[in-house]
Amino acid sequence: MAYRMKEQGELFSLLFTATGRELPELHAHIARVVADLGVELITPPGPSLISLIEEYNTLPSFHLRFCTRQTKIVPCIAYLRRNPGSTLCVGLRADEDTRVGLYGDYANYRYPLREWGMDQAAVWAYLRNKGIKVPKRTDCDFCPFQRLYEWHDLWREHPENYASSEALEAKTGHTFRSAQRDTWPAALKDMRVRFEAGDVPKRRRLHVTQGEDTGQQACRVCRG
Repeated sequence: MAYRMKEQGELFSLLFTATGRELPELHAHIARVVADLGVELITPPGPSLISLIEEYNTLPSFHLRFCTRQTKIVPCIAYLRRNPGSTLCVGLRADEDTRVGLYGDYANYRYPLREWGMDQAAVWAYLRNKGIKVPKRTDCDFCPFQRLYEWHDLWREHPENYASSEALEAKTGHTFRSAQRDTWPAALKDMRVRFEAGDVPKRRRLHVTQGEDTGQQACRVCRG
């Protein structure tokens, strides 16, 4: 959306609400986009996710979504209130006609991808044509909505992030995953034992063999 708006000569700033638990690949991607487009990056102040975990002594989960609301939605709304008359451009595609966004009547809204009739296939084609590669993870490293193969990727590619997430479970006495979700262990320390034994989640094998993963994620604020 941002690249094509720039091509059409529109003037805008980019807005990013950080949680403090993004992976390095996302920050590098944002820096590349800002440099490519030559635009301002606005980062509204807000609490870090770790500070909220320490305050509540609990972890975000399927049933406790303070992460999304307090680190992303509330700071965005506060920024829009401080800047009345703003227009928030939302990256909802033409094939997402049942979604309207999350922020209420704090600003004017535009949906450029819908204006251009761009569905998911058109978006991926545009990105490939421009040589723009989006990181496979744009959410927090310990997002409770992530899939098993993503936990496996985190353990394999960012062991320090996995270890710190495991430490948070030990400190709070809670787990990021639900014991009822699947047959894998809920606790990260128990999942790590299986990973170390060579167990690989089935979905990860599909991801590797079939290429681009376009499955829908439950947390739609963090994963566009």
